Amino acid sequence: MSKVTVERKADHIRVNLEEDVDSGLISGFESLRFEHNALPQLDLDEIDLSQEFLGNHLAAPLLISSMTGGTAQAGEINRNLAIAAQSSGIAMGLGSQRAAIEDPGLADTFNVRGLAPDVLLFANLGAVQLNYGYGADEAQRAIDMIEADALVLHLNALQEAVQPEGDTNFGGLLPQIEAVVGSVTVPVIVKEVGWGISASVATRLVEAGVAVIDVAGAGGTSWSQVEMHRAAEEKQAELASKFIDWGIPTAEAVRQVRAALPNIPIIASGGLRGGLDLAKSIALGAQLGGMAGPFLRAAAESSQAVTDLIDRTLQELRVCMFATGTRDLNALPSAKLLSQP
Repeated sequence: MSKVTVERKADHIRVNLEEDVDSGLISGFESLRFEHNALPQLDLDEIDLSQEFLGNHLAAPLLISSMTGGTAQAGEINRNLAIAAQSSGIAMGLGSQRAAIEDPGLADTFNVRGLAPDVLLFANLGAVQLNYGYGADEAQRAIDMIEADALVLHLNALQEAVQPEGDTNFGGLLPQIEAVVGSVTVPVIVKEVGWGISASVATRLVEAGVAVIDVAGAGGTSWSQVEMHRAAEEKQAELASKFIDWGIPTAEAVRQVRAALPNIPIIASGGLRGGLDLAKSIALGAQLGGMAGPFLRAAAESSQAVTDLIDRTLQELRVCMFATGTRDLNALPSAKLLSQP
């Protein structure tokens, strides 16, 4: 892997941990609240958080979203995340494995299967790399490298456009995605990185055979802000800064995609801050809710810090379901969501 790529990976971790990189938009969950059920007719201990997803049983509908890999620090972060995911029975995604495709010596920074033998685990490559020489072979290598249960192809056009070293040829990418979907041995998930997937784009992806849409909307980490902080030149930083309030808020993206594609599994990520946002995501029609930034900060500390964060998030979800009178996740979309100013 090139020195520039290694430095970029390290920069991304440093900036996310040290700088304010939140989007200028809110996720949309802030303007929603559940109608309280004063008579839930349930015992709190009856609440069932379990979920079936891509043929796997999960203890709860929570995903540690794709983040990092390719450096020693990233490897330690991934190991802490994997230990916590295994103990909690939730799903986990890895960061882009391009680094390890280019330099197999970096595969250990991604390979967490030994620590998480039962976890629903997602491999990850940037979709745009399919226009830069990658194809089904590289995609399958990423899957096999970590014994993944699914492959994430991430879309990050805006991030690439504000990176001085960005790969910006997104032309004709959909047929390339379709070819990978038809060739690899696991389902393919397509996700954004924080600006959202619209209903029209999601529809085209599903028509190409994509199994799951992760809307990854605006409201959490803004990767244009990350690139602003790591820019070496003022003009590059200024360009990136203009897009702080760009994107489709996560709640709106979930609504759009669910209305257009009623039978397609949706992951809601982008700005989820805890169990209440997770509950709202499920109520809007998602099957899983993904969090990245909060888990990154916890994993930089320890696996126990990640486990503690998972426990707090799931307890919030459990109490929310109890206070809305919903026994399980299938019932949560029937809970009444109210808009507030």
